[in-house]
Amino acid sequence: MSVNDEWTGQSARCLQAALRMTHEAFAEHLGIGVRTVASWHQKPDTKPRSGVQRELDTALANAPADAADRFHELINGGPLDLPDGASKDAELRLSEDATIVAALDWLDARAGWDPGTARREVAARLAALDLHALQDRGVLRGRVNQRDTASALANYYGASTTGHGRYSATFGTNSAASTTVLTHPDWLDLDCPLFPKHDKLKLAGVTPADNITMDEASADRAAQRLAETLALGHRMVNMPLFRLLDVDMRKHQLAGTVGVTDFVGYVVTMDLLEGELVDALTTDKPTSPGALPLRDTYMPNLTAALNVGDRMCAGGALALTAIARPADAFRSEPDYLLLVQERSGHVINAARRLAVIPKGFHQPLTDFRADTRVGATLRREMEEELFGRDDVDNTVGEQRHADPMHPSRLSEPMRWLLAEPDRLRMECTGFGLNLVSGNFEFASLIVIEDEEFWTHYGGDVQANWEASRLHQYSSRDAELLDELVNDVAWSNEGLFALLQGLRRLREIGGTRVDLPEIEWEIR
Repeated sequence: MSVNDEWTGQSARCLQAALRMTHEAFAEHLGIGVRTVASWHQKPDTKPRSGVQRELDTALANAPADAADRFHELINGGPLDLPDGASKDAELRLSEDATIVAALDWLDARAGWDPGTARREVAARLAALDLHALQDRGVLRGRVNQRDTASALANYYGASTTGHGRYSATFGTNSAASTTVLTHPDWLDLDCPLFPKHDKLKLAGVTPADNITMDEASADRAAQRLAETLALGHRMVNMPLFRLLDVDMRKHQLAGTVGVTDFVGYVVTMDLLEGELVDALTTDKPTSPGALPLRDTYMPNLTAALNVGDRMCAGGALALTAIARPADAFRSEPDYLLLVQERSGHVINAARRLAVIPKGFHQPLTDFRADTRVGATLRREMEEELFGRDDVDNTVGEQRHADPMHPSRLSEPMRWLLAEPDRLRMECTGFGLNLVSGNFEFASLIVIEDEEFWTHYGGDVQANWEASRLHQYSSRDAELLDELVNDVAWSNEGLFALLQGLRRLREIGGTRVDLPEIEWEIR
């Protein structure tokens, strides 16, 4: 390819990989928005605007010779042969990324390494990575389905003797689903409104140590993860996360205690468990205790999974969104529009899987105490994932507003929803611990009750970069929903939230809903 050829999202991605830049660094290099760079990864056939075409021409023309060579090799599908000095080049680049610097410091401290060791280790791995091999591995990982992981973890952990167990459910008389979500009868059908009177997680005065120490093997895997994250251009920002310390869930009330931890600590420890499991499944290797070193170290049994205060237990909230619609020429009766997303391959969590929407990590923005409420996360995620507000997406840039969710900053659809109390219903329908990575999951239901919303704002609903596409279903189409429940592309937490959300919607949806009975079971 020469500078006179027309750029596509695919060729722009190759230039980004050749320059070894994150989404943020590449966007800054071109003088464009991060979301534009992310869109090229989601839609490689996209043709950038003429102004961006010129910026890409300039970036290629000004690229160092070794980067230009790497670019042309990637365009032609050839192997990536790294030049001498690539490790030093990568090490220099690592020092320019604040999130990576924080991750390297964290890794040095937890692995007992001398300062600077993690930088050298990650740089060496980054320089040696084969991008094609990583992309091929991503394809293989995508072939491992929800049922595969549920079966493997059922065998790994066995049965519980404490009344807890893995969530499963039937949809009507013919369909059944099992998940990796460890739950309890007291944690299901919570029917808990997500408002302060009922939504009562509290912030600990001091977050205790997470007791994570790293042996040589786990430190090596953490360094590899950081190198792969940079090579693939995944978004990673060292944002604060809420870490669950204890649980007290009951009917109509969410209670418990959370502390605050760093995202980088999570991503190089507990978040590695899924990749280790999936890679074993793709290569037909054993997944029994003793065969998965990271899982054996961080969460070897159900007791460890349930002792959330003694381990790194991050997580989030996700909700089935149901939007009331009036009857029209195609639908003879009013119904609820149900939204399902296909997750992008560039997200940290549940990549390339089906999930309900919104879905996000439970984390603070600016008010750490008020933001402990699960409802606060879901309202923020609605703004970000459904109504297009980039300024509450902390993977795009630093948060500088004193109150990002102040009424004056809300999107027009959200402002309309909150103007009248009966327009928006938000409930937590269940709680569990996902055995895939130990995450806590608040399954929820968001119901927009006033059908005028769809009339006025339906055209404003669109997914952000975290989703590759949206699918819509009708709450009156039981046959299609049955197919959806049986789709093996689900994330485990997404399927949990879908089933619990449909179960609750069947109770409260009236004539807008035509669904069979949904019965859960703890296994």
